[in-house]
Amino acid sequence: MRRPTPLPAETNRPATPAESIAAPAPALTPPLRRASRPAGEPAREPGQTPSTADAEARGEAAAANDSGDANGTDTANGTGASNETNTSAFIAAKKPPVTAPGEVDPSERGARSEGEAPTGLREVWRAARARRRVLRSEVRRFTVRSRRRRIGWLVAAASMIALVVATLVIAYSPLFAVEKIVIEGAVRLDAATLESAVGDQLGRPLPRVDESEIKAALVKFPMVESYQIEARPPHELLVRVVERTPIGVLQGPAGFSLVDGAGVVLETTPERPAGAPLLQISGGTSSAAFESAGLVMRALPDSIRARVTGVTATTRDDVTLLLGDANASIVWGSVEDSALKALVLETAMQQMPPEGVVSYDVSSPGAIVIR
Repeated sequence: MRRPTPLPAETNRPATPAESIAAPAPALTPPLRRASRPAGEPAREPGQTPSTADAEARGEAAAANDSGDANGTDTANGTGASNETNTSAFIAAKKPPVTAPGEVDPSERGARSEGEAPTGLREVWRAARARRRVLRSEVRRFTVRSRRRRIGWLVAAASMIALVVATLVIAYSPLFAVEKIVIEGAVRLDAATLESAVGDQLGRPLPRVDESEIKAALVKFPMVESYQIEARPPHELLVRVVERTPIGVLQGPAGFSLVDGAGVVLETTPERPAGAPLLQISGGTSSAAFESAGLVMRALPDSIRARVTGVTATTRDDVTLLLGDANASIVWGSVEDSALKALVLETAMQQMPPEGVVSYDVSSPGAIVIR
């Protein structure tokens, strides 16, 4: 028979039955962290003082002595098995339950269900609206420069469009209608006649003046070589005309035709116009001789052109001018260096007037010959 293990030295007396009954049963749940203790000292539960732990140990030892004689070996084996079973139960109880990924812990689910109310559709909608409001504010904060730049471009474009529209509305309104037509450059032509010819433009807005109608009206006047239209807001229309320069008259069956340097007939009269030189050109108005004669007449100063009474030319290089009042002639030659020839001729006529001269030969302007 196995004898029971004696108690430690500090508890060398056996426990009484009263103490065994009064002592609480040891708890099945040991502490997670055990403090180190001397060999042979019984374990203590958390919160127990050393005296309480000793009393419990003595009570267990007394109970073992009472039943030791009968089943000492079996009791010892049973007690060891019971202790191992209690320890396994304690570890299983303390082991946390394993949850699957994404699954809520049952303890947390219970705490949440007890402390929080279920989320409704209204709360979800409010949260989504608050989130959108925050996102919009962040977008506005980070795009303030681009929005200001875009607003600036829009304002500038709107201003330009408004200005163009206002200009078109005002320009094409009766506020800028033609009320007066002014003719400039008319010397041989009557300005009133030209004004009456283009009078259809009165009352029209200045931007809507029809140039084709003005051209059709001025073409009827052969003396008009070119013209230019200028609008003078708010109500005036200016027409500048350039008259053709007549170089002389050609005698024909119908009378005397006044022509310019291009051979355009300006007018035809039965009598020779006063102050117009008589042209005696071989080949007519389409010949090279007529072209040279026209260029020479245009190159003459006004003081000399007014004294010319006749022009003769058989080729382009033998143009001759007649000064009828002095019965003198000017041998011009070709049209080359016409400007220099005109200058030399004017100087020579001032030094030697035509009344005492038979002819001026300026065909070679560097060596003028006066007879």
